[in-house]
Amino acid sequence: MRNVRTRDFFAWCLSFCFASLAMTAAAQSQSPGQTLNTNGPVAIPPDVQAQPQPLPRVQTQPSQDLWDRWGIQKVSENDEWTRHFRVGALVGLNISANFNVKNTVSFSGKGAAQGNFDDGYVHPSGDGQYTRDWGYNVPSQYNASANTLSMHQATSFSPTSGTSSEGSDVAFVGFDLAYGGNLWDWGSAKIGWDFGFGLLPISITDKLSLHGNVDQNVYVFDTTGIPGSLFPPAGYRGGPTGTWSINGSSPPPVPGDPVPGDVVGSRKLDVMLYTFRLGPSVYWDLNEDFGLSAGVGPAVGIVSGNLQYNETITTTTSVNKYKGQVDATDVVYGGYVNASLMYHLVENGDLYVGVQYMSLGNATISGGGRSGQLNLGGQVYITAGINWPF
Repeated sequence: MRNVRTRDFFAWCLSFCFASLAMTAAAQSQSPGQTLNTNGPVAIPPDVQAQPQPLPRVQTQPSQDLWDRWGIQKVSENDEWTRHFRVGALVGLNISANFNVKNTVSFSGKGAAQGNFDDGYVHPSGDGQYTRDWGYNVPSQYNASANTLSMHQATSFSPTSGTSSEGSDVAFVGFDLAYGGNLWDWGSAKIGWDFGFGLLPISITDKLSLHGNVDQNVYVFDTTGIPGSLFPPAGYRGGPTGTWSINGSSPPPVPGDPVPGDVVGSRKLDVMLYTFRLGPSVYWDLNEDFGLSAGVGPAVGIVSGNLQYNETITTTTSVNKYKGQVDATDVVYGGYVNASLMYHLVENGDLYVGVQYMSLGNATISGGGRSGQLNLGGQVYITAGINWPF
């Protein structure tokens, strides 16, 4: 009897479990807002219904930007020819210089402190204040009644005519290189950038003759140790073992009266021009053999060098040469535009020839009343060399 009751109890438990599982499955199959009871689905009040989940937002295709409308696309990362490097020679044309002389041109002197003058010399010796190492040029330097010998040293020149001139040479040969890359494709063209460097030595010489007045200092030496009747004639050149001695103590300079004179000789600008340029560029493959590139942008130039002069001053008493130079560096700014034709020699090597127009400011080197102005307002460069795309 006990076993029968136990079997009936387990049967009721199993029946209850299966009934629960069936009711759960039926509830899950109902639509939202309904539940299941023995008499069928029952609506669930709205305030206890689950809130509906929002639908995912549909992504729309963004509008095409301006570059896409123009057909400009970023260069593919798989494109092998995104960079280039060019190196070659250049020939600079249309470069000139202006040379000017101001109201007063100074001279460095020939070394009065060492006893060197325009019309003679008086070199100190080891014999105390007297020296035998002296000489002079013209008779007017000796004053027999005063027992003096005058030496002259030009200090400046004031021109009265011909104060400016212009000089130029046909062409200057230098060096050019460029590096750049392509960023976007535009049909059969590529748009990118280009950085270039140019090195051009420039030497322009001018020969300008000037007429005017020479300002000079006068140095007066005592000759009382030599009788007037025995004084050597003009043109005398003594030495350390010469016959006649004069007082070689260096007298103070006294400004003398200006005398007429002429200055002839040359002035030369000898400089190095360094140019840097950076700007956008466009490249077209015309066909399998030829390509064309063009660029435009700002440019900077550095002019470093000197203004040299080699002049001869002629007065009534002397003819003397003066040499010297003025060193300086100047920076100028401007822009450029260029174009190059490429010949595809091998797969990764081109020959190119190009033309470039560059406009920069004028660079000036000046000193001592002389000035040289390098005119860089309209340079034209012809370039040729090798281009490596990679």
